Amino acid sequence: MVCLMSLVAFLFAGFIVYNQALAQESTLYWGSQGSKVRAVQQRLKDWGYYKGPVDGVYRGETAAAVRKFQSRNGIPADGVVGTKTSQALGLSTGAKAGTTYTSTPTSTSRGYVSNRDSVNLLARVIMGEAANEPYLGKVAVGAVMLNRTEHEGFPSTLSGVVYQPMAFESVSNGQYNRSVTPEALKAAQDALSGYDPTGGAIYFWNPSKPVNPWIWSRKVVGQIGQHVFAY
Repeated sequence: MVCLMSLVAFLFAGFIVYNQALAQESTLYWGSQGSKVRAVQQRLKDWGYYKGPVDGVYRGETAAAVRKFQSRNGIPADGVVGTKTSQALGLSTGAKAGTTYTSTPTSTSRGYVSNRDSVNLLARVIMGEAANEPYLGKVAVGAVMLNRTEHEGFPSTLSGVVYQPMAFESVSNGQYNRSVTPEALKAAQDALSGYDPTGGAIYFWNPSKPVNPWIWSRKVVGQIGQHVFAY
């Protein structure tokens, strides 16, 4: 009986050590190297968080980009890619070397439930506001709407932002009710997953159209297509 209990205790201890080793192996942090780091760098670069080389080496620039992504997506900003961060990036840090990571975005990184209503609502406004814009411009417009939900000066829900009086011309004139394209749907999905080409902008406008002069007092961060983006 004593021998059996000792064997059980030994196996249990081994199981704990094994799981701890797996957890450590699947966590990426400063000093980590390899294809998993490269996948994280590439995803952060694609989404506008990382400007450095995709070299598979986890250094300060990678850690800073991870912290920025975490902060913007409701994850503790520790600069470490654990399970929650890798899932938010749409990656799996526990995959074997050589795994091909898809570009399919997740819908958890901004706190939204992946449902047809959220995607369609955002896609409809993207169509209304940016139908003739390049794909990056469509994602950027969607990102602005989502950024507003995290800003104290705007409603805290997507529907609240979309239907805020006089906020979007396409909602006021009904153009957002037209059929959405596959590209607009994909842009909405990417924006919901955390892709923000604007780096946090909460305003956008077309400078070729009449606008309130006040808008030019905002800090302009850049232009994508025909739209200027600002904080």
